[in-house]
Amino acid sequence: MTADPLLANIWAFLIAFAVFAYVVMDGFDLGIGILFPAFAVGEERDKAMNAIAPVWDGNETWLVLGGGGLFAAFPLAYAIVLPALYPPIIAMLLALVFRGVAFEFRWRDPAHRRWWDIAFTGGSFVAALSQGIVLGALLQGIRVADRAYAGGWLDWLTPFTLLTGAGVVVGYALLGATWLIWKTDGRGQDHAYRLAGWFGLATLVAIGAVSLATLFLSHGYQQRWLAMPQVLATAQVPLLSAITAFAFYRSLKKKREARPFFLALGLFAMGFAGLGVSIWPYVIPQSVTILDAAAPAASQGFMLVGAGVMIPIILAYTIWSYWVFRGKVETDGYH
Repeated sequence: MTADPLLANIWAFLIAFAVFAYVVMDGFDLGIGILFPAFAVGEERDKAMNAIAPVWDGNETWLVLGGGGLFAAFPLAYAIVLPALYPPIIAMLLALVFRGVAFEFRWRDPAHRRWWDIAFTGGSFVAALSQGIVLGALLQGIRVADRAYAGGWLDWLTPFTLLTGAGVVVGYALLGATWLIWKTDGRGQDHAYRLAGWFGLATLVAIGAVSLATLFLSHGYQQRWLAMPQVLATAQVPLLSAITAFAFYRSLKKKREARPFFLALGLFAMGFAGLGVSIWPYVIPQSVTILDAAAPAASQGFMLVGAGVMIPIILAYTIWSYWVFRGKVETDGYH
């Protein structure tokens, strides 16, 4: 049984959509955890927690969909990527579990709240760093021989992957700060405005550094971004990023509330578009294409029926939950 190009590309889009949805929805969640030590003990920290309390556990649905979709729709890619990236993936999953436990127990065990806050921050930081390292490891390439991983246990650990890891950490912190601008008021909101300004700058520096470093990973990346005539199209990505960054800082200066968050998401969208330019049509850059890794057409077609039912339901539930908990948050909940 052979793969179908149309189905393979549909599934690639669905998995990319799930990953981006996870970044959008869990990014600000992890970002608040990363920023947690910067908040004053008491009301500021309690408001920050309550700003994500109604939605934080549902955000990770998209991570499950992305990972499960990769396993089902592109089993070869799954079989190569997992052995290559076991350490950062395991670290990410353990960190997500640890921060989830800390989130619940900081309310139920106030005598040890300081330690649960540290655990919440540590889990958020490690999860974000691990996700960035995984991204960097995919971009720098995975050694493949005879349709299997051919590298070592620590091939993923390089200066480039640490750079992408740091970039994701500061980017998530930016999303967390802008979410709090939208969802809080008073002293906490003023603090979030200041944090958004600093982490916005750090995110732009990280985007620029990762973009430049990526060009030196492979001649193929240089061809995709700099060769004529495609440079006329690819140049729109940094141009739109610059316009978005200008609009972001303008919104901070004007003390807008919701706009900074959506403009920060715009920066992530531009980064995601740049990632697509760099790796398409590969699922493992320079080694395995989407069609090479795809499951048989019958399998992908069967799963697509289920995805066509479940994804709209997940989207509807997600939109509804965010709508229900719209508005500003107080120390004891939303109002």
